[in-house]
Amino acid sequence: MTQYPSSSHPLQTESIQPSRYLSRTPEDYLQQLPPELRSSFSEEQVSAVRELLAAAIPKPAPKLVDLRFGVDLIASRFYVVLLVGKDRRRQRRSYLPEPMVRVGNGIAAVVLLLGLNLLISLIIFLLAYLVKSAVGIDLFPDSHLADHLS
Repeated sequence: MTQYPSSSHPLQTESIQPSRYLSRTPEDYLQQLPPELRSSFSEEQVSAVRELLAAAIPKPAPKLVDLRFGVDLIASRFYVVLLVGKDRRRQRRSYLPEPMVRVGNGIAAVVLLLGLNLLISLIIFLLAYLVKSAVGIDLFPDSHLADHLS
């Protein structure tokens, strides 16, 4: 495999912005070819390359949940991505995950769902308490913690 220096690779581009990357077309990739190579293609070859690129470029699907954030620790940085959306892949996995991986995925899903449930419950309880306090509702009149302690 040939190693190219970072500045002399013929197809290397500058940094690609994420929003621009998602809207790339086959023509964007064809424009990255050197002009002398591009001009040597016949119309059938260019058409075949366009069709191939159109099939290979992933089509973004709408997500119900798109949560992305980074976690900085002392020694390293990690990222977390949670995407929920309709599965539009054409093929299923050609292999079955190992039993331990499937158990680990199941445990991770249960822990994630329980944590999400607890977080939502805590937020709802906190908001209800803040609304109750702002309105001035006293659920237990004439009972205060200080009265019971003495």
